[in-house]
Amino acid sequence: MVAMIKLLPILAAAILVSAPALAQRQPKPAPPQAGPKIAVLQGLDKTTARVTRFEAPIGETVTFGTLRVTVRACNKAPPEEPPNTNAFVEIDEVHPQEPGSEPLRLFSGWMFASSPALSAMEDPIYDVTLLDCTTATGSSSKPAGK
Repeated sequence: MVAMIKLLPILAAAILVSAPALAQRQPKPAPPQAGPKIAVLQGLDKTTARVTRFEAPIGETVTFGTLRVTVRACNKAPPEEPPNTNAFVEIDEVHPQEPGSEPLRLFSGWMFASSPALSAMEDPIYDVTLLDCTTATGSSSKPAGK
């Protein structure tokens, strides 16, 4: 019993010394990405009334009609948080019948999937909206063909 009482101050000191290290928690590492991010967009060609879903890998330019769409960033909230998918998109119009003409920047900014009316690219001929952000190695939101 006496030996236990003598060890009590040593045990208390050990707990006090190690308490700050226990209180500091290391942040959880981000889950590994399954592949490169891809923005899933929807375009409306008003002259033909055709709606097309298309994918735009981050940093690559894709074509939709006479538009050249480049997605610079695409973010999607984790499933446990409120839905919030956004992408920074640049859209240029190119006129192939006018050789040597410079592309005209129609849109440069953030698009939000949750509020397409506030952030869509609207043009007399085309509308483009963000639907989702996904990865190249498969997702449940894989878009259908044209």
